[in-house]
Amino acid sequence: MTSRNSLQSRNRATGEQVDPLAPLRSPRDPDCDVFLTGTVFLDIIFTGLDSAPVRGTESWARGMGSSPGGVANMATALARLGLHTSLAAAFGDDHYGEYCWDALEQGEGIDLAMSRRISGWHSPVTVSMAYEGERTMVSHGHEAPPGAATDPIPDCPPRARAAVASLAPGRREEWIAAAARRGARVFADVGWDESGRWDLGALGDLEHCEAFLPNAAEAMRYTGADCPLAAARALAERVPIAVVTMGAEGSYAVDGRTGESAQVPAIEVEALDPTGAGDVYVAGFVTGTLAGWPLADRLAFAGLTAALSVQEFGGSLSAPGWPEVAHWWHGLRSRPGGIPPELRHYGFLDGLLPPEAAEEAGRAAARRRAVPTIGFRHSA
Repeated sequence: MTSRNSLQSRNRATGEQVDPLAPLRSPRDPDCDVFLTGTVFLDIIFTGLDSAPVRGTESWARGMGSSPGGVANMATALARLGLHTSLAAAFGDDHYGEYCWDALEQGEGIDLAMSRRISGWHSPVTVSMAYEGERTMVSHGHEAPPGAATDPIPDCPPRARAAVASLAPGRREEWIAAAARRGARVFADVGWDESGRWDLGALGDLEHCEAFLPNAAEAMRYTGADCPLAAARALAERVPIAVVTMGAEGSYAVDGRTGESAQVPAIEVEALDPTGAGDVYVAGFVTGTLAGWPLADRLAFAGLTAALSVQEFGGSLSAPGWPEVAHWWHGLRSRPGGIPPELRHYGFLDGLLPPEAAEEAGRAAARRRAVPTIGFRHSA
């Protein structure tokens, strides 16, 4: 398992010097802050398309990036925010799998001790085309061969502060219950219910979750509510914390244990690519929850990280770290008119960003995530 010291050394080397959990850490803590599992894809992202490809024609993109995708989007977002992240996933033994493994373990400092390489199995691949603020994706993959270690999830996941899961109707995952029994705080999102039943009772693992974070459309369908706020209140009767994301309208949350609620508007940005924004939002909310921040600050930080991500292309490529957060906040503080009133509630960032963050913010200004490709093996 990757040690805390090696992760902290890496963070210092890359300028990501903020440990949001530093005041809470003790020698008795688990080595892992967040555990998650799922499928890793190789994502190939074409950018700079003026419109959707037209049948029978060839479209040229002005840019391209490659990165691990799928569950790697969430793992990367968590690691870049300073959380010690453990990922259990299957990796092919092809070049794509080798690239994804190295990018996650060496590039992001993610612990892959519970992941497996499967001989003779090629990696799932997704091609994403971003245009007009939206995306179109084509994916390909095969089931791992019979008899192979197709399930990399251990019987007991590691002891961790938290676990992140994606729920599916009618499916229970034993590892979720095991993680909760071992003290992990479980955060869950959910995908679109293709069956159309939208039965909240079919999400059996919801009983193990501390927080549930659907989007507005999902929340309203599962609860039958006519607005996202009412849906969040209904969900808070089933799970301790219900968070409903509302896109450009921001997000709303209810803590069913205390009755506290909070609503934070979205930050207005020019969105280039929404890929992975939901994963980044969850990572930001998990970070703030583990750090013990007030509910409104958690929503604000999660919204900020998601807003920063959609301004860049790609999934894990666009996940922001603390340098990007510092650059955004330093830019606001340096404006001639000062911080706009609607953004002053982000003042809690002053207590998180170290003095050297302003200098790092300047270096981060020129950083663009969607530039690496598989060919550049020499890049740091």
